[in-house]
Amino acid sequence: MDADAFEIFLTVQPGLEAVLEEEAREGGFAVAGSVSGGVLLSGGWPEVWRANLSLRGAGRVLVRVAQFRAMHLAQLDKRARKVAWGAVLRKDVAVKVDATCRASKIYHNKAAAQRVARAINEELGAPVEAKAALRIMVRIEDDLCTISLDTSGAPLHQRGLKQAVSKAPMRETLAALFLRQCGYRPGELLFDPMCGSGTFVLEAAERTAGLMPGRARSFAFEQLASFDPAQWADLQQETPKMQDGVIGFGSDRDQGATQFAVANAERAGVEALCKFQCAPVNAATPPDGPAGLVMVNPPYGARIGNKKLLYGLYAAFGNAMRTSFQGWRVGLVTSETGLARATGLPFGPPGPYIDHGGVKIRLYKTGTIT
Repeated sequence: MDADAFEIFLTVQPGLEAVLEEEAREGGFAVAGSVSGGVLLSGGWPEVWRANLSLRGAGRVLVRVAQFRAMHLAQLDKRARKVAWGAVLRKDVAVKVDATCRASKIYHNKAAAQRVARAINEELGAPVEAKAALRIMVRIEDDLCTISLDTSGAPLHQRGLKQAVSKAPMRETLAALFLRQCGYRPGELLFDPMCGSGTFVLEAAERTAGLMPGRARSFAFEQLASFDPAQWADLQQETPKMQDGVIGFGSDRDQGATQFAVANAERAGVEALCKFQCAPVNAATPPDGPAGLVMVNPPYGARIGNKKLLYGLYAAFGNAMRTSFQGWRVGLVTSETGLARATGLPFGPPGPYIDHGGVKIRLYKTGTIT
């Protein structure tokens, strides 16, 4: 693999590729384009480290190790042995190999994974273990074999900071992309009247403070042959932006949820930028200061028998917005158009359906409420 520049692939939920591409460009990455489920970058190892550390919307950061044609298992074995594994992997760090085959003469996933695993073990000497933290991903499609390395390890939404969570929490990566779609700007006031454990409020506060999302966790790339601890330490240096006053406000009728949110804000180091209180949505009033963004992820997975209660909740939210939040914008994430309509808010065309834990959700957003 070229030591200077190679293909880096950022994974993202299908439908949000353009949003992540915008973030990557804004972050100074060399964006090569996007495909379904991801954004392509060009760069070297420092860009891999920085993408894991700083991108708020990426799910994982993958590096392409090799690509070649393989019509049968013997050919896969032979070509996998020619990969310069020693430039990427360490002999003393175990790896696991996952494979998927589609529309190819090699059709057996497990057999393909075994051939690549054996090539790594016999050519490099690295142990292959089913539960290893370092993962090699083999995809064979139309007889084209692409071998990638997962440099993230645990998914990037697992930042190690939001340890207290309420029911059905939104992934931080999704929250970051939805905020970006709503045009949220660091320092702008954000209010979530159904905040749960505080995900949207914390995202806004961290962006305002200039804190990097990966600052409190480790990554798989730290176990690679290419890892440079000194250079990594330099990348981790950050200068938080000073901000006077609270910019992120959250309320929830569940006292336990707001206590979780406070604990999460303290753990993230943004407690000075956040304020949480226990209050029902129909009591929502705007915080002091210029109008900003209301961002909410209300319940939507209730049983059919509770559907009337949900419609009432959405109607109460919409009424509060129309009554007290003139000048604000609203972003709402839900699974059903009918629930969004129940708010009575002037939403534009909804965003694409996004998979969230097996539920298809969409973003609805307004312009300025008048």
